[in-house]
Amino acid sequence: MSFDYYETLELNRNATTADIKKAYRRLALKFHPSSNTEAGSSEKFTQLSEAYDVLSDPCKKATYDKFGEEGLKGGIPTEYAAGGAWSSKYTYHGQPEKTFRQFFGGNNPFSDFHTTDAPLRLGGLKQVVLKTQDPPVEKDLQLTLEELYHGCTKRIEISRRELADDSEISSIKKKVLCIDVKPGWKEGTRIIFNKEGDQGPNNIPADIVFIVVQKIHPRFVREDNDLIYTARISLEMALTGFSVDVKTLDGRILTIPINDIVHPSYKKVVFGEGMPLFQDSVQKGNLIITFDIQFPEKLSPEQRYLTKKALKS
Repeated sequence: MSFDYYETLELNRNATTADIKKAYRRLALKFHPSSNTEAGSSEKFTQLSEAYDVLSDPCKKATYDKFGEEGLKGGIPTEYAAGGAWSSKYTYHGQPEKTFRQFFGGNNPFSDFHTTDAPLRLGGLKQVVLKTQDPPVEKDLQLTLEELYHGCTKRIEISRRELADDSEISSIKKKVLCIDVKPGWKEGTRIIFNKEGDQGPNNIPADIVFIVVQKIHPRFVREDNDLIYTARISLEMALTGFSVDVKTLDGRILTIPINDIVHPSYKKVVFGEGMPLFQDSVQKGNLIITFDIQFPEKLSPEQRYLTKKALKS
C-alpha cells in the first residue's frame, strides 16, 4: 500500500532531522497499540515506523526525495556502483516495535526521553533501567577544495556492534552512512549521525561525528569564503604590466589584466570568484591574487645605468 512518508509524519518536505524525530516521537506514542485501541491505530503505527525508517536515513531520504517511493522500492541506477549497477531495493522490515525500541532505547519511552506532549498511558510497557549514552565518536572527513566548492555525496562504511532482537547477544555489522556535502562547508563543520555507535544492553549508542578537514590545494589557499592565489612574476612584469591566467575550481580560465605597478603588498581582488557561501550558494566570496616578485640576482653596469635612467624622475 502506497502512502506519503511526509504526510504520514505530518511534515512538509523542508523538515529537518530534528523535525522528523520530534514528529515520530509524538505520533508513535499517540498511536502505539498499548495506548491506542482505536480501529486502524496498529496500521497507522506501522506506517509511522516505516516513514521514520526512511526519512531518518540520509541515503534513503535522498533517494525518496528525488525518485519517490517507486525509485526507493524499485531501485535506481547509482553512480557509485561499477558496471551501471542499480541501488538496493528498499523493503521495510515490518517490525514497527523494533523501530520504536531503537528510537526510544527500550520499550518504555519515558526512561530515556522527555516529551512536552500530554502524558499518555502506555499500559503494558515495561520499565527499563535508565541508560547513559556513550561519548561521541569523532572521525575526520577529508575533502578537497573542489568538493567543498561544488558539494558532493560521500558514502562511508562503518562497522558497529549490534544487538540481536530481544537479546543481549551482539555481532559486528557493516553500515554505509551517507553525507550530503553542501557547497561552501568550511573546515571544522560537524556532521552528526545520532546513535550510530556500538549497541549494548545497558548503554545508549554513541553519536558518530564527522568533522570536515580540508585537504591542501595546489593552487589556492582558503580564507573564510575567499580564495588566495599567488602569481610569480618578474620585476619587469611588476613595473610594466601583464595579465594573469587563473584556472578556477570549476575549470574556467580567468584572464586578469594587471595595469598597476605591483609592489610587495599589492593585491588584486576579483569579486565573486571565491567559495560559495553555505547560507546562499549563489553568492560567493572573492578571489584575491597576491604576487611573488622575482628580483634579478645581479645587473650588469649597463643594465644599472639604463635602469637608473629609466626610473629617474
